[in-house]
Amino acid sequence: MSQPLLISNARILDVDAGAYLDNRFVEINNGRIVSITDSRPRNDAQEIDIAGRTLMPGLCDAHVHVTAVTADLGAVNRMSPFYVAQHARKIMEDMLLRGFTTVRDAGGADFGLARAVEEGLIKGPRLLFCGHSLSQTGGHGDIRGPGDMHFNECLCCAGLSAICDGVAETRKACREEIRKGATHIKIMVSGGVASPTDRIDSTQFAFEEIQAAVQEAHAANIPVMAHAYTAKAINRALMCGVDSIEHGNLLDMSAIRHFKQHNAFLVPTLVTYKALAEEGVAAGLPEKMVPKIAEVVDAGINALRMAHEAGVKIAYGTDLLGSMHRRQLEEFTIRSAVQAPIDIIRSATTVAADLFRMSDQIGRVAPGYIADLIAVEGDPLSDISILTRPEDNLPLILKGGAVVARRMGAS
Repeated sequence: MSQPLLISNARILDVDAGAYLDNRFVEINNGRIVSITDSRPRNDAQEIDIAGRTLMPGLCDAHVHVTAVTADLGAVNRMSPFYVAQHARKIMEDMLLRGFTTVRDAGGADFGLARAVEEGLIKGPRLLFCGHSLSQTGGHGDIRGPGDMHFNECLCCAGLSAICDGVAETRKACREEIRKGATHIKIMVSGGVASPTDRIDSTQFAFEEIQAAVQEAHAANIPVMAHAYTAKAINRALMCGVDSIEHGNLLDMSAIRHFKQHNAFLVPTLVTYKALAEEGVAAGLPEKMVPKIAEVVDAGINALRMAHEAGVKIAYGTDLLGSMHRRQLEEFTIRSAVQAPIDIIRSATTVAADLFRMSDQIGRVAPGYIADLIAVEGDPLSDISILTRPEDNLPLILKGGAVVARRMGAS
């Protein structure tokens, strides 16, 4: 349990209003914000004077792979989980130091990693996990090449996906991940870049299989995220009740209408395509998969523009792999070509919290909320790029009321 804190002289960013509250004092106890006042409260809490710097909610990334230690996902499937866990520890520690206090894993992380973070064995963001993402045979999660016969999936491997075919297998696979504590279910409903045998424009899983996954997840009161690129794949998934679409680069106006009709979320991951194009092969991506990148990279920013202009709920995601995780904050810069700073900040705070079904706990600087907070040098509403330089511009990071980074002098 963290000690009582008082953050003084804060310029609080009210994310909902898109405005600042100057000269505020934030009381924190038992990991939560107790009060926010405009005068110094009388208490004996440890004080941290941030001298007028911006105080805003900790960031959320709605699409990460903390166990993707290389862009060669087939290689991960053959690695020791103990080895992968050590890489995951470093990946998560770095995420926290960038200001990300909650992340949603999209395949690979499990209850063990989440528990290690919760118990303080790993210093990382709060970790939401789905266990294995679910793929049909030959789908985006099937990392076998044409000549490989067996999918290496057992207790001693560290793969990101599991294969299931038919309604019965899909239900069982969902129930297995739910049994292990999954906070959401991930399904692959279209082809992808990093899979060796499918096509970007393919649809995957039958309607009945997608519906089965949604039914099982919603029965357990958890959401479903679906990997999808094309409008056809997106529309099928949303018609079946999927809660969020990941990537969505090739959407069209028919997909926009389905997003609005079903009140679903879009999680673009634009930075991963830029990173893959620039350094994917060096990071482990097999060269034969490089041509797939071109099919989605240029369309991504247009998809973001269409969704933003239509008022679709858009959350922040990155989907980076291996050594490319260091580029997690570049998504802010890429999206600034389409969105205003406050909209991008909301995607990484209030919108993500809503997607996570944690809107009453994270994403805001308000009494009763978990004290996930970052202090920022400057005005992110005027210059979103401030957030992309954490070593210079994030002098204080708190997660659950505990100081995890302090790059400023004592008060």
